[in-house]
Amino acid sequence: MRSLREIGAWVVIGLGAIASDSCSVNPATGHSEFNLVSESQEIAMGKEAADAVPREMGIYSDTAVQAYVSRIGMKLAAGSERPQLPWRFQVVDDPAVNAFALPGGFIFVTRGIMTDLESEAELASVMGHEVGHVTARHSARQITREQLAQMGLAVGSVVSTTFANLAGAAQAGLQMLFLKYSRGDESQADELGYRYALKQNYDVRAMRGVFETLDGVTKAAGGARVPEWQSTHPAPENRIQAVDARIAATQTDWSTKRLGQDDYLKIIDGMVYGDDPRQGFTQGSTFLHPNLKLQMAFPEGWKIQNRPGGVVGVSPQQDAVVQLTFAGASPEESAKSFFGGEGITPGQTRKEQVNGLSAISGEFQAQADQTPVAGQATFVSYQNRTYALIGFTKADSYQNYARTIRTSLTSFKALTDPKALAVQPNRVKVRQLTRAMTLPEFNKTYPSAISLSELALVNRVDSTATLKQGQYVKQVMGGN
Repeated sequence: MRSLREIGAWVVIGLGAIASDSCSVNPATGHSEFNLVSESQEIAMGKEAADAVPREMGIYSDTAVQAYVSRIGMKLAAGSERPQLPWRFQVVDDPAVNAFALPGGFIFVTRGIMTDLESEAELASVMGHEVGHVTARHSARQITREQLAQMGLAVGSVVSTTFANLAGAAQAGLQMLFLKYSRGDESQADELGYRYALKQNYDVRAMRGVFETLDGVTKAAGGARVPEWQSTHPAPENRIQAVDARIAATQTDWSTKRLGQDDYLKIIDGMVYGDDPRQGFTQGSTFLHPNLKLQMAFPEGWKIQNRPGGVVGVSPQQDAVVQLTFAGASPEESAKSFFGGEGITPGQTRKEQVNGLSAISGEFQAQADQTPVAGQATFVSYQNRTYALIGFTKADSYQNYARTIRTSLTSFKALTDPKALAVQPNRVKVRQLTRAMTLPEFNKTYPSAISLSELALVNRVDSTATLKQGQYVKQVMGGN
């Protein structure tokens, strides 16, 4: 799941937008800060990036889940220092354990982190943390640092011809670098999240469980579910110590605070767990998409990545790419737009049949970051949609890859295998125990599609733990 540091690469801010009076008071901390980004700019940038999230990651389709998360988020935002922002809270259809905030109040949590949490109070802590990033204007401050760095690069480029040649690449790198939150920002967001959740009467002692989950998933590692939320944050043990100190300093009657475990577990009961094969999966080097009823063979040994916006295959040497995406118009219009695009030098195009489907194909040359590239493109009509199939490599490597690319592009066809069309994702099933049993006994009684160690992690217990009568336990039911 993309985090702000990835989505921030789309944000471009003109230096002409710098205000003459750039010192402002941080609303969450009350401290004066030098800031080049106004609130209106912050909102505009955040909205532009947020509008791209559904295309890049997909929005989880369960309306009850979305309404639940939005209600909690809006409650937290209303009690913050910036309630006037156009807050939006959504669940993205991503299995990663993650949550992220965009400037201006656009906040996303993944279904992956939701299946690993245990209560509404834990979710409120996660969302409160992200609200804290927005109210403290952490992204605006990072963007300000980037602008200042770019201004420094501009000056350096005048002085040094050598540096001028590298300035473009350096600026791109700095944009990625400075949009990462500092550990200080993360600690401050933890503190603010604690404050906002407590203000809404949540049992913030649950925040400890969030950090335990992140620590457990990180240590389990090795797989794709390592939490991005963890990557730039303080060590989990330090965060646990910090929240313990806050709890000790909080004078309150904890019995009056809301944990919300029952309501939360009802919401995640039935939630998709892990990758959703309905949105596409691979068998060997072949990509299959049951919902769209299509398949395409990528070159053998290439790394395939599936995102809502398309599928990309990259060669082992990382010098060639084949991609499958949607095209917005008919094959004829899409081909005309692509081959006639700025910087594209087209070869001959032709109408053809690709496995019985009408298509238009051709070769092309272009410039990519000053590097000459060459490739092939095919625009094919299937089930009232047009798909763009494009393969390319560096121009001097094209002859080595031309046949491989052509073979891949012409492999696109209808998916007819009944078993592949019927595949279903794994889902969480919440069980309430009628008797005490160990986790292995539970797994024998209610078999899960994941390992015992992962099941223990999802339930935040030891793999040999004895579960109590009446306890809620998550089972991960396999699809087919």
